[in-house]
Amino acid sequence: MTPANDRSVDLLKQARQLIYDNALSDALAVVRQVLLDEPDDLEGLYMKAVCERYLEQYGEALQTVSTLKEMAPDFGRAWQEEGHIYKATGETELALKAYVQACRSNPALIASWKAQATLFEKVGDAKAALQARAQAERLDQLPRELVAVTNFIHEGKLQKAEDLCRAFLQKKPQHTEAMRLLADIAVRFGIYQDAEFLLESAVDFEPENHQLRLDYIQVLRKRQKFELALEQAKHLHQREPDNPLFQSHLAIESMQVGDHETAFHFFDKVLEKIPDDAATLTSKGHALKTFGRNEEAVESYRAAYRAMPEHGDAFYSLANLKTYSFTDSEVSRMKETLESAHLNHMQRVHFCFALGKAYEDAASFDKSFQYYQQGNELKRLQSRYDADRMTAELSAQKNICTKDLFQKHCGHGHLAPDPIFIVGLPRAGSTLLEQILASHSQVDGTLELPNILSLSHRLRGRIAGNEEARYPSVLHDLSPDQLESFGKEYIANTQVHRQGAPYFTDKMPNNFRHIALIHLILPNAKIIDARREPLACCFSGFKQLFAEGQEFTYGLREIGQYYRDYTDLMRHWDRVLPGKILRVQYEDVVADLHGQVARILDFCGLPFEDACVEFHKTERSVRTASSEQVRQPIYQSGVAQWKNYEQFLEPLEKALGPALEEYRR
Repeated sequence: MTPANDRSVDLLKQARQLIYDNALSDALAVVRQVLLDEPDDLEGLYMKAVCERYLEQYGEALQTVSTLKEMAPDFGRAWQEEGHIYKATGETELALKAYVQACRSNPALIASWKAQATLFEKVGDAKAALQARAQAERLDQLPRELVAVTNFIHEGKLQKAEDLCRAFLQKKPQHTEAMRLLADIAVRFGIYQDAEFLLESAVDFEPENHQLRLDYIQVLRKRQKFELALEQAKHLHQREPDNPLFQSHLAIESMQVGDHETAFHFFDKVLEKIPDDAATLTSKGHALKTFGRNEEAVESYRAAYRAMPEHGDAFYSLANLKTYSFTDSEVSRMKETLESAHLNHMQRVHFCFALGKAYEDAASFDKSFQYYQQGNELKRLQSRYDADRMTAELSAQKNICTKDLFQKHCGHGHLAPDPIFIVGLPRAGSTLLEQILASHSQVDGTLELPNILSLSHRLRGRIAGNEEARYPSVLHDLSPDQLESFGKEYIANTQVHRQGAPYFTDKMPNNFRHIALIHLILPNAKIIDARREPLACCFSGFKQLFAEGQEFTYGLREIGQYYRDYTDLMRHWDRVLPGKILRVQYEDVVADLHGQVARILDFCGLPFEDACVEFHKTERSVRTASSEQVRQPIYQSGVAQWKNYEQFLEPLEKALGPALEEYRR
């Protein structure tokens, strides 16, 4: 911490005490000193707004809150403070909207729940008032430590949240809400195995707690344990067959295991009771899209936005079909809605990306880029992604995973030849390569499997430790038995995604970071690097809003640096594992499909089959952003779409640096 920060901490403590003592003008003067040194200090801005409200400087307070929300869109206390301001000025509707958003951003804000209850009663909505009061009472009954943990979680202070939650669990090791919160923290850190264990245990301790089981379902889905998730969804449905929330979960989990008839049956059951439920209409659209029923998907998405005009997810889902073109009236509707002051953060993100696609289709590339850039900037505000930290992490792979490592472990690991890993960057053609391979009679196409990433997290060790120090350096210390055990575990745990073919694909793009781990535990696995021209690949990622992860894509500099680091690491793997990785250039596949298919199959030791060239005829569910493209014959039009935006891409070209120069040579 710098001296300036030390000073700020002391000043904020002083200001907080002055607020408690009702010396508000003095407190405001102290907070202003903090903001002179650090104008972006969130706590300082929040306390400034509080002081201004108490001093009845409502215009200044709203401006401070607006600044705070721009810097941290999901900062619940900023929305709560906005609610307090509007309540003080008698603007009930605006206050209610702010309090509702505050609780969406941070469900531990008791004051916002209580204020909602009061205001909903005032406007005559007794049901909403009752629900808000119940939430406030639930929080009042929680131990203070766990309310603090929840606040820390939703303000992004995960290490503080974990430390406090673990300390509480040492005193009360079977407290299920504490276990649920610690699982939530683990999910946010990407440690899904820990989260699964905590929630499985919590459900055993308190089997009638529906929230525990709902959280457990979410974690099982993240771990792609779809059959187990379905079992839990069935359990909830059996307890309350008419509960639309449980029907919705049963529909979603049925879809994950490919039982589309059951999925659509329960989506329709929910819609019988709540015909205008935008979330269910959107989920049904996703299911229809997954199974290639595009016209029906479009109608479901349209019904969703008709039911809730601010439901940006429906508009973005239409854009994400890639083959859909918005009407002029839809574009006008999106622009008008985006200008609304009370959209939440993700609604704004969805509208920006959808408008970017709408104007791209209309060949209005200046406007298109403006909206793509705005959407990316909003998304980046949410992200904790640090490009330089990622560079250091990938450099550690090069420094530690040397030829000596592979010589030391030569002959170890599990010898199964089953997996074909497809790695690279998203939007580089990995879905196309998977579809080609999945069209072969001896290959099962699966999903972006999380198993390797999960294993790397396990090897990294406890969250609170020095993550980089343990992994990948721990690879040097693994015994032959451990390497074989990890390989066998991978084969066993991925069996659920297979249909009986001798080989299967795993197309998790970010596995390129873990090629050393893959080779050590599965030395006979095939690895294919899906590569695409740098500007095309990076800009395609920049204009794609991903369901989760891929935070490096939300900025031209960030994605350019990531691509450069990726190609640098792949060169290292080529040096230390010569011949292990097949590089497949997307542009080469487009130019010579037959030749590249033959080359890929030869590398995998598979006989040539015409079905691989006619991959678009293969019927299977595809859940990535490229799902519509791989259901069509190969086409040239997408190869150079980035050139429409060339005038805006200088930051990307600069970040790519040698990676771009090398490609052009």
